[in-house]
Amino acid sequence: MSRCTAPVNGHRTASGREACPACGGFSRNYNSYSRTSYTYPKNYSSNSSQYKTKARWSTSTSTILYTPKEIRTLTPVRENFEKKSQLPDLRDIFLCHAWDDRKNSAKELHDLLEKNGVTVWFSEKDVLLGSPLLREIDKGLVKSRVGIVLVTPSFLKRIKGSGVADKELSALLARDLLIPILHETTFEDLREVSPLLGSRSGLSTDEDSLSDIADKLAELVTLETTE
Repeated sequence: MSRCTAPVNGHRTASGREACPACGGFSRNYNSYSRTSYTYPKNYSSNSSQYKTKARWSTSTSTILYTPKEIRTLTPVRENFEKKSQLPDLRDIFLCHAWDDRKNSAKELHDLLEKNGVTVWFSEKDVLLGSPLLREIDKGLVKSRVGIVLVTPSFLKRIKGSGVADKELSALLARDLLIPILHETTFEDLREVSPLLGSRSGLSTDEDSLSDIADKLAELVTLETTE
């Protein structure tokens, strides 16, 4: 049996390991195996290091998967949505966004949601210019079953300039109807501007595309009907 040379020559470098008659071959075989032989299962999320699963509200034919954190975030929203589902003349989702995003990311998300059959309360159609941000969030949530806030660099700049009253925002978040959707920014950036809103979990385009997020939101506000 070959003896390891580490006590004499050390294994601090790749060449030292390769030169060892005891460890060199094993190192090569192990590295080859780790690079080529193992693949992650399809429902494994490399971003969260957790398995993704279907949600309680997923249909039997749904292929949409969620991380445990996403399910924890969306479950209270879904429960409140179910309570409001029988109320008439309500939109499915209220979309809050910065004015600068109205023709790009906000419009894209709006269109993706409507393509999925979701009715959206959208400022381009429903809000008068110059209306205060939080007041419109409040009015929109009253007229909608679920509220989402598209948090972008433009949105952070807007709420930083106008200020966000913790008392007012707390009342909105307490309803468990508000979901932050982060796009091209992070929760750390949001917490610097609004710690209260930043403490709320949400969805982020760091992990999913806007299209995937729209699919998850559409499934969240869809009730499976039985004939």
